[in-house]
Amino acid sequence: MLRVSQLRKVFNGGNGMGKIALDNVDLHVEPGDFITIIGSNGAGKSTLLNVVAGAYDVDQGRIWIDGQDVTIQPEHRRARFIGRVFQDPMVGTAASMTIEENLAMALKRGQAPGLSRGVSNAERGRFRELLALLDLGLENRLQDPVGLLSGGQRQALTLLMATISTPKLLLLDEHTAALDPKTAEQIGELTRKIVGGRRLTALMITHNLQDALEYGNRTLMMDQGKIILDIRNPRRAKMTVDDLLEQFVALRGTRFLDDRALLA
Repeated sequence: MLRVSQLRKVFNGGNGMGKIALDNVDLHVEPGDFITIIGSNGAGKSTLLNVVAGAYDVDQGRIWIDGQDVTIQPEHRRARFIGRVFQDPMVGTAASMTIEENLAMALKRGQAPGLSRGVSNAERGRFRELLALLDLGLENRLQDPVGLLSGGQRQALTLLMATISTPKLLLLDEHTAALDPKTAEQIGELTRKIVGGRRLTALMITHNLQDALEYGNRTLMMDQGKIILDIRNPRRAKMTVDDLLEQFVALRGTRFLDDRALLA
């Protein structure tokens, strides 16, 4: 489903020095893989998702999605088959538009622009059914502006919008990190339900090592722009957070520098 080969990305600093964000990364993601990605700050996790989505150009390497070379495709063209949820609940929805309008916009993502009479009754019925699955009462608030929703409600809506057209690839960039623990758990369970129930292919960045082991079927560990560990079930299913930390120390020879990476 996703294959990247020899990806390299360097961000140039003002002093003429470059920061290597991705260092010849190779990755092959099978259809239906739900992969969690961990690593300390600056390891290259978000940069990897950004280059896959087309937000950043790469300095070297190739990217294929569903067999199609998308390396030089702009972000808006890749949006046809990529769904994405960011860390900030305010990103991904239009606050001044209604819930219905946001969902309609997501449903038409990647389609050629054209004339339409707005939201059909069939689409409105589908929106209500999908919103009811969130169990947040939003199915009865289709005409409410999204700006009236709480952070957790907006993130749930963003997740629904990102998956409404069944993307070939779903990118989740620490999408529960900005939420309170209870809401983060709810969004996490909703993620598990949507990804697993619809057999989506997904990459999920997390700083929660327990979540990294409990969600999906495969975990990548990144460090200094490289994938240093790729653990799959059934081996992964037997691992603990302490096992992950021991693996990191063994591979890198040092402890995590970012305390958030120790959260379990």
